[in-house]
Amino acid sequence: MYRRAFIAGAIATTLAGPHEGKTPLATTLLSSDLPGLTLRHRGKVRDVYDLGDERLLIVATDRLSAFDVVLPDPIPGKGEMLCQISNFWFAHTAALMPNHLTGIDVASVLPEGVDPALYARRSVVTKKLKPVPIEAIARGYIIGSGWKDYQRTGRVSGIALPDGLRQAEKLPEPIFTPSTKAAVGAHDENIDFDTAVKLAGAELAEQVRDATLRLYKHAAAHAAERGILLADTKFEFGTDADGRLYVMDEMLTPDSSRYWPADEYEVGTSPPSYDKQIVRDYLETLDWDKTPPGPRLPPEVIERTRARYAEALQRLAGISID
Repeated sequence: MYRRAFIAGAIATTLAGPHEGKTPLATTLLSSDLPGLTLRHRGKVRDVYDLGDERLLIVATDRLSAFDVVLPDPIPGKGEMLCQISNFWFAHTAALMPNHLTGIDVASVLPEGVDPALYARRSVVTKKLKPVPIEAIARGYIIGSGWKDYQRTGRVSGIALPDGLRQAEKLPEPIFTPSTKAAVGAHDENIDFDTAVKLAGAELAEQVRDATLRLYKHAAAHAAERGILLADTKFEFGTDADGRLYVMDEMLTPDSSRYWPADEYEVGTSPPSYDKQIVRDYLETLDWDKTPPGPRLPPEVIERTRARYAEALQRLAGISID
């Protein structure tokens, strides 16, 4: 039995009762609406509210973007799954790197009259930090934009790699390949470390590089024990008023990382991943020019995508949504 709640700009569905032995069935939230809170930013997936007192409320919605266009159909529970994966990794890496979480209960900061069940598993209260002006990317395998750069120049972000590497091949050692932070609707561009130094400063760039590789190696080892290869991942970092570095935003989710099932991995191909590739593949079959508005998604594509995120959450963090 479901109850459906409609709020301005938002659609949410929850179970009426508990789901024995597992996390309750995920809510669905296309767009948050929190009267009385200051909306600071509405991104492709996350809505960020300013709570004052150097704190933010970050809400992971179920919006999904493809080819830099937000699609009209949500993936039910996607925001909850992404938030829970991030929270798992923040806890799992806390001894390696401080993070932006405050530990404050989300329900305590929600406006009166808002159902906490809609936000509890998809939201976090965080420190307000100054973002480092580069994307911090670690690569353990040669794929994606790194593969394209390697084919063209034999390098990725200025780092010379061995000759003869094949698509998706494991690198001798993980590498740090920063990129720019592009405006919404634009694409990030890979940069070399010298450019990262110019953007962030030498000391901060070195701290970010060291933290990125340390976190990647730790996460890759954990994923490998669960039959998953972490091909690459992107971190966001920020600093507090004292200049201390924190990892923030999302962390090691299927949206910010390329995870491959180890038993489906094959060098020379683009292995299947735990992300929205199912949606991209469907959209490529349409006569769509990849500009807004995005097309509607068939129910089977939505369900297959939801199941892929749920499988990643279960395998990586041991959490079952339904």
